[in-house]
Amino acid sequence: MEGDDCSFPQDSSDDHSQRGSVASSATLSRAQDVLVYLCGDSAVHLSVEGLGSVTVQELGRSVREALHIPESAQDAFAFWLCSPLLDLQLKVKHQPYKLCRQWQDLLYRFTEASEEDISQDEPCLQYRRNVFYHKSKEFQIDDEGVLKLLYEEARSNILTGRYPCDPEHWMGLGALSLAIDEGTGLESQQLTSIIREKKLSSFLPAHVTMGSGGLLSTLRGKSSRQAGLEQNLLGEYRKISASAGNPPEPTQLLHQYLNTCHTLPYYGCAFFLGEIDKPGQGILQRGKRKAVNVGICLDGVYVMDVKEKHVLLGLRFSELSWDHSYPEEEGDSHILWLEFDGEEDGTPVNKLLKIYSKQVIKSTAPD
Repeated sequence: MEGDDCSFPQDSSDDHSQRGSVASSATLSRAQDVLVYLCGDSAVHLSVEGLGSVTVQELGRSVREALHIPESAQDAFAFWLCSPLLDLQLKVKHQPYKLCRQWQDLLYRFTEASEEDISQDEPCLQYRRNVFYHKSKEFQIDDEGVLKLLYEEARSNILTGRYPCDPEHWMGLGALSLAIDEGTGLESQQLTSIIREKKLSSFLPAHVTMGSGGLLSTLRGKSSRQAGLEQNLLGEYRKISASAGNPPEPTQLLHQYLNTCHTLPYYGCAFFLGEIDKPGQGILQRGKRKAVNVGICLDGVYVMDVKEKHVLLGLRFSELSWDHSYPEEEGDSHILWLEFDGEEDGTPVNKLLKIYSKQVIKSTAPD
């Protein structure tokens, strides 16, 4: 969601309201409109009384009722406060409105963002996958609405490159998205028109459709690259149409998409931005840092290159030991230390990776 989409009503009595300001208790005691965003640019519109003290647990009942989520799948989702600068999964006892009012303090605590960026950042309330929900439980879900919510989130993570994957994966997933959105059995001309109208970036990761290289090489190669991607996408779509039922069961393709994502070990991770050291290029040259996306799930830790969209390191918790160190001096960063076994020139060695980020001190929102 955009940074200026706030889920909570603003205090209209203050012409220059700050996020730290709180609307009057009289205002908050009345029913207030609240938007709870879902992945896929849709939202649940609620009317909430006592907004200032309403908890995640109470909001959850209303959202599950609105979305018709069965009791068997209620643990699959959680509430998050999200912005371009920070994502926080909330606990059932948290009061989202109060955390929203404290957003600037949370940004100073958990991010390295500038004062200007912090002053302009706005959180929105999202209802999305619970990071503590093991992906093995998803195999047991057969409710179409629940599967669609999980699919929309997984798709977003594929398209943005948050879930790096090989070409055969993203091409197959793109074709599945095409089949889920438009149905199976469409003719090539229809499909080509749909793809060009919606653009390839609706089905394939942005870094794939944009390509790489300088401006001239991009302009020269864009047409042929786009045509090649279209043809490959059409080919994968035809395979799906041929193998699927006619028409397929509504949940069949959703399960197929999610099952493919389940093969990615970082599926379902909570992510935060950090940096790692680059090797020095010379004796006198100090090594610079590389921006990374760090994913943590119930099974392990995964470090991805933000720019190149590939996995630098993936370790199960049984394969590593870790520690966290606080800054020694002003301006220093929090460090997450990962120690693990490796190999250099065929010789077993002990390796150590330093991840710099304020967000290493949080996995969910603070108490």
